[in-house]
Amino acid sequence: MTYSALRAQQLSRYNDDAVLSAPPARLLTMLYDRLLLDLKRARLAQENTNWDSARENLLHAQAIVAELQSTLRVDLWDGAASLASIYEYAMQALIGANIYRDVERTKECIELLEPLRQGWHEAAAQLPVEAPAVGAPVPGRALGVA
Repeated sequence: MTYSALRAQQLSRYNDDAVLSAPPARLLTMLYDRLLLDLKRARLAQENTNWDSARENLLHAQAIVAELQSTLRVDLWDGAASLASIYEYAMQALIGANIYRDVERTKECIELLEPLRQGWHEAAAQLPVEAPAVGAPVPGRALGVA
């Protein structure tokens, strides 16, 4: 095995461990961080007409939004229905950005979701440190969060 392959394998294992050991609030902020990273990469790729890279990043962003949608518990929080609507709007905008190669829709998603990312980081910083539940499913594991 080459050094670079070994290094990549070690980094992947480290990232997996970071996700597996993260408390729920940290997992949420990790998802948002990766979502915005994907969107910024997609925007740059679209601006440079690198459609393969743009598509890849937009699809990954869609997968993260789908994960956020599927784990949102609308029965536990009054604001959850509004957040669900934001996720649905973002999903439709991401699909349109991908299909129509529309950088403006990608920029709109960044402007829409960046304040949410910041807000979740601020909220997570207010929580006491907690350990992850043993054996609990890990949202986002297959999404490359880290």
